[in-house]
Amino acid sequence: MFKQVKYTLVLLLCLSAGLAFGQSPTNPNYQTPQQRANYGRDTAAATPTKKLTGDQEIDAERKKEEGKRDSVIFTSKFIRVTNERLLTDSTQVFPLDTGLANFENYSPLYQPRSPKIGLGSLGLPERSLLFEPSRTIGFDVGQHFLDAYLFLPQDVQYYKARVPYTDLQLYAGGQTEQVFKVIHTQNINPQLNIGFNLNFIGSKGFYPQQNVGDLNAALFSWYESKSKRYNLLANLIFNNLKSPENGSIQNDSVFTAPQSSYTTAANQPVRLYNSSDNIRNNGFYLKQFYYIGKIDSTHKGTSVLPTQRVAYTFYYNTSKYKFLQNEPDIYNVFPDYYYSSAYSKDSLTVFHIQNTFSYSFYLRSKSGLFARNELKLDLGLVQDFYHYKQYVADTAVSNTFGQYLQLDKKQDNSFQDITVKAKAGYKFSDKVFFDVDLQQIVQGRDFGDFLYDVKATLSGGRKAGRIILGAYSQSSSPPLVYTDWISNHYIFHNSFHNQKTTSLSFNYINDALKLDLKAEYFLISDYLYFSAQPNGIDATPTQLNAPINLLKISLGKNLTWRNWHFDNYIVYQKSDYQNTLRTPSVYTYTSFSHSQFLFGVLHSNVGVDVRYNTPYVAPSYATGLGQFYNSSPNVTFSSYPVASVFFKATLIRTNIFVQYDYANQGLLSQGYYMVNRYPGPNHLLKIGISWSFYN
Repeated sequence: MFKQVKYTLVLLLCLSAGLAFGQSPTNPNYQTPQQRANYGRDTAAATPTKKLTGDQEIDAERKKEEGKRDSVIFTSKFIRVTNERLLTDSTQVFPLDTGLANFENYSPLYQPRSPKIGLGSLGLPERSLLFEPSRTIGFDVGQHFLDAYLFLPQDVQYYKARVPYTDLQLYAGGQTEQVFKVIHTQNINPQLNIGFNLNFIGSKGFYPQQNVGDLNAALFSWYESKSKRYNLLANLIFNNLKSPENGSIQNDSVFTAPQSSYTTAANQPVRLYNSSDNIRNNGFYLKQFYYIGKIDSTHKGTSVLPTQRVAYTFYYNTSKYKFLQNEPDIYNVFPDYYYSSAYSKDSLTVFHIQNTFSYSFYLRSKSGLFARNELKLDLGLVQDFYHYKQYVADTAVSNTFGQYLQLDKKQDNSFQDITVKAKAGYKFSDKVFFDVDLQQIVQGRDFGDFLYDVKATLSGGRKAGRIILGAYSQSSSPPLVYTDWISNHYIFHNSFHNQKTTSLSFNYINDALKLDLKAEYFLISDYLYFSAQPNGIDATPTQLNAPINLLKISLGKNLTWRNWHFDNYIVYQKSDYQNTLRTPSVYTYTSFSHSQFLFGVLHSNVGVDVRYNTPYVAPSYATGLGQFYNSSPNVTFSSYPVASVFFKATLIRTNIFVQYDYANQGLLSQGYYMVNRYPGPNHLLKIGISWSFYN
């Protein structure tokens, strides 16, 4: 029985991989950069009778391999994983996540606690459904409509692998939606690890002109010296995102008016057929840090706690934003044109070099216990150099092959910012600690930007839970697209004040009860957004003079009874400028499932995921600008639950799922909108396979 199931999975993987790469050159794509590792969940094997540390477990397995090679079964116990954030204060590594939790929610658009709205298909422009403010300062281009599909240095994971580790993932919904991911890593020696990520999205979408082709690639390395004093993190990253623009479908009543039996989503006429966006984001990241003075080793032997640390980070990045239009604007998608009515080749290139120097000092009690009577101080200096150029296709030039439009440079600027950083933390015990994080730009184009963050944590143990009190104040410069932007269809020259945000938060987390309650208050001054004139499509940068008050309350609660699982997440948002922020008042996510051990080999889970949000004033989308904007008159669409039925299982090293997404389409409604004039996705049968190799 086991061999039959295994060979069936191999056959399905091969067939599905053939479909994924049998479409077109733009087929490949993607990994979800915003997915976060859930460290600590391992389905590999039972715990040994004697409790061992992580390194001791790996050494024990290695000895088994050397002494009795034929009987060794390599598992995830040979692999440990971490990221840069977890290496900030100490060397911490964790087991791989090999579980099924949230496995079916592979898309960055439908993460349970961070849902997105978009233009109807994976890989197309998106933005957050909920209010999720950016907490960055300094220079910002303002083009974030494809951010969910980027793979950035902070998304890289680093490994300690005693055996080579490979993970293959394929998610497919026919030719409508296809995602393929590869992770491979291995240790060259006990100190040096190397690896790569390769991610593709190759999808045709539901409607015409939605054939996305995205590529993410990363090479990474982690070196830790034998003394554990010196660490080096390095990665080389490539992003090439190709997103077509169809200007929306022509039929605004596709879900309400009777449709011909010959009419399908695939043959609905659209407003543009030969226009697209392309974002390329490539970079090299190198971070080195060295522990000075005495090194305190914890009693577990899996972490190194420094007394001092010096660090240097170098980052080089090139970002290119392109919009191409090669057709006349018959259906008035664009508000105007300044250079050509039927052709656009707008581009912006940004070069960024960053140097960061930091020094950290740690003062701990003589007992050496982690997180007890510890004083921490981090001081940093950041230098950012930027050079950006913007082009449009303008003058017609003749040569022996005919005429072509020559690129005309409209902007060419260079500048730098100097930022000082300071972090301080004090841990009275393992139950009470405080953190302060200060960032201030003291020289350069964005002089005056700041982010001040304070946090206090009170812990009463696993059963009592912990309380996190937070507050921050932020002032950030207007993005470039708001102040100085020149393209064929949009030209802006504005002077705006810094947008300022003040926030207070209360967070109660109880791991024993699987409860997470958070209340946040935001006061936003000089809010920046895009809006249009009544009945217009001329998206224009706008700054609100009045302050905005917003209350956001979120509650997560998971219930388990025997083999039944009931996971819930609900968000309530209320603002005195609801038509400006344009987010729903209530959002809910529920997952109801039953787990069972089948055929003596399958750890399975069958259930349903349901997403719902209350009606809200829908934003519009500005093609050629990459911005969601507030149109007038206001349009509010009806809202209905979206249910997805799934079956998922684990077979040794393989996770699989079969899911029928939007299974209730046609029951309460024929479909739904999230953005004005852009219908959401239709029902779709999907399969997913994640196959891990440890050899």
